[in-house]
Amino acid sequence: MNNAENTIAILNYESYDRMPLVHFGFWEETLEKWHMEGHITADEAAHGAIDHSPEQRSLAAKLGFDFCWGNSRAFPGLLYPPFVEETVEILSDGSRKIRNSNGVIILQFPGIRSIPQEFDHMLKDRTTWERHFLPRLQDIDRIVPSEMSKWKSEKEKFDEPICIHLGSQMGIIRDWLGLENFSYLQVDDEALFREIAVTIGNLTLSVVEKTMALAKANDFKFDYAHYWEDICFRGGPLINPVIFNEICGPLYRRMTSLLKDYGLSIVSVDCDGKIDSLLPVWLENGVNTMFPIEVGTWGASIAPWREKYGKALRGVGGMDKNLFASGRCAIAKEVERLKRLVEIGGYIPCPDHRIPPNAKFELVRYYCEFFRKHINQ
Repeated sequence: MNNAENTIAILNYESYDRMPLVHFGFWEETLEKWHMEGHITADEAAHGAIDHSPEQRSLAAKLGFDFCWGNSRAFPGLLYPPFVEETVEILSDGSRKIRNSNGVIILQFPGIRSIPQEFDHMLKDRTTWERHFLPRLQDIDRIVPSEMSKWKSEKEKFDEPICIHLGSQMGIIRDWLGLENFSYLQVDDEALFREIAVTIGNLTLSVVEKTMALAKANDFKFDYAHYWEDICFRGGPLINPVIFNEICGPLYRRMTSLLKDYGLSIVSVDCDGKIDSLLPVWLENGVNTMFPIEVGTWGASIAPWREKYGKALRGVGGMDKNLFASGRCAIAKEVERLKRLVEIGGYIPCPDHRIPPNAKFELVRYYCEFFRKHINQ
C-alpha cells in the first residue's frame, strides 16, 4: 500500500501496512536557522516553507517525513478577481500600510514575518458587501480543465494523498471582516451575516461539484476533502455554536452528501484553537476528521473526543511540536503517548502545526527515526 492508501485506510478504520510520518510544514525562520547551522541547503531554506514545493519535499525526506498534510487542489469561494494589492501609506519607521487581496489594510514591516496588525476592512456593511464582494463571488468558470493532467501527473509521481479543498464557511468571513467586526455583525445584522455565509456555501458547492465531475471524467480521484476554518481561540469559538449550527450545518451537509456520491468518505477541517463546542456541528454534518489537534498550545487530544463521539470522529495532528526544542527523552515519551492514541484507530499523528524556530533539526530527525521504530515496528 502507498501513503495515500495507508492514510485513507487508517482514517476509515481499515487494515493498513504502516503509519505514515506526516508533517504540516515549517516556519521560514526555522529553515533560516537550520541553514545557518548547516543542516539544509540554501534552496531548501528559501523555498522549503512553501507547502509541497520540491524543496520542501527534499527537506522532509532529509528529516524522515513521508509527506505534508493538506496537499490540496481547487480553492472555491475565493474573491475573483481579488483586490489589487497596493501600498496605502508609508510610515516614518519604514513600515507600510498595505491593502491586501482581501481588501484588508494591514501593517507590514520590512524583513518581519508574522501575523500582521489590521487597520481597516473593505467589508463593513451591506453596501460594501453588495458593491465590492458580491460581484467577486459569482459562479463563473473557476476551473481550468488543463490543470487536471498536472494533478494526475503529480499523483503518479509523488507518494502522498491529494485532497480537494472545500474553502471555508466562516474563517474566510472572519478574514474579510476582521475579528471585531465578525463578532459584531453576527448580532448587528444577522440577515447579512447569514447571506454572506450562504453565498459562499452556494458558490463553493457549485465549484466543487464541477471539479468532481471533471475529475471523474478524467479518471482522477481525490483521496479526501478538506476545509479550512480557524474560527476558535484558546477559550473557544468566535461564533455562537447554536448560530454556527443553524447557518453552517445545512451547508456542510450538502457538501459532504455530494462528496459521498463521488466516493469520498474522509472530510477534514483545519481549525486552530479550542474546537470542542463546534465538534457536534461538524460530525453531525459529515465533517469527520479534526486537524491539527493543538496539544502543545490548547492541551487538545483526540482521546476524550473519541470517548465522547466514538468512531465517527477521526484525527490528524496532536503531536506537541514544542518538544522539538527539548531532548530525546521528551521525544521518546511523546512517541509512546502517540502510540497509545494510534491504537484507538482513526488517528494519524502529526506535529500540531508548522514546526517553529526553536525546533532542533536533530530532534526532528530523531522523532522520525523513533516513530518509525516504535510505531511501525
